[in-house]
Amino acid sequence: MSSFYEIVELTNGDVALQRADSETNEPLVTIRFSQESLAFLGEEKFMVAKAMIEAGMDAAGEIADQQAEAQLDEAFGELSELEKLMLH
Repeated sequence: MSSFYEIVELTNGDVALQRADSETNEPLVTIRFSQESLAFLGEEKFMVAKAMIEAGMDAAGEIADQQAEAQLDEAFGELSELEKLMLH
């Protein structure tokens, strides 16, 4: 099952990423901008928050890929040389 995500503004003004289909609506990520940043960004805070979230998701995807590759390498490394040469 695939989840849909949404970027929302919380009642305190923070920007959050949450699952659209979640009953609890607990944010997965919350971004809080300082007053100085908000004065500079204005309504563009959502564009900046979206870019930050996308960068974080890309990094998390790379980490997941690296972990999966390491697990495969570990599993393959445990095979004996004979098992590596055998055709199944």
